Amino acid sequence: MKIKKASITFQQAIKQTPDVAIGFQTGLGALRKYTPKVHPTDQTLLNGSVDIDNCTKKKYPNANRWDYALSYNESLYFVEIHSANTSQVSVVLKKLEWLKTWLNNDAPLINQLKKAQPAYYWISSNNFNILRTSPQYRRIVQAKLIPKNQLHLK
Repeated sequence: MKIKKASITFQQAIKQTPDVAIGFQTGLGALRKYTPKVHPTDQTLLNGSVDIDNCTKKKYPNANRWDYALSYNESLYFVEIHSANTSQVSVVLKKLEWLKTWLNNDAPLINQLKKAQPAYYWISSNNFNILRTSPQYRRIVQAKLIPKNQLHLK
C-alpha cells in the first residue's frame, strides 16, 4: 500500500522555514510597490507571497538574493524585479543560482511545493535594454529567463 505524503500549504512552508518565517503576506502583499507588475486572473486563487530578499538580507548580506516567491492556484512562482539592461544579466543569473541553492539547502519545504511551469520570472523594473544579438541575451534565453514587463497568472 502506498502512503500518500501529507501536503503542505505555501503559508505553512513559509512559516516553517526559519529564513523567511515572519515574511508571509496574504495576496501579493510582499511585493508592495511592485504589486501592479503581477496580474492574477482570479484574485481568490492567490495563496500568498514572501519577500525573500528582505527576509534573508541579514543572513546573506553580500549575496545576490532573489526578490519574491508567490503562490497562485497552489503553484509556486519566483519573481525577480530588476532592471533589464545588458550589464545586469550576470547579476540576475547569479540571483537565480543563489535562489536554487537557497531552496535546496535552507528552504526544503518551500522547494517541495509544486512549481509553476515556468517557475522563474524576471520582471523588468524599467525598459528592456538588452540587445537581442548580444551574448547576454543568449545567456538569458538559455536560462529561460527573458525579462517581461508584467506577469499574468492564469
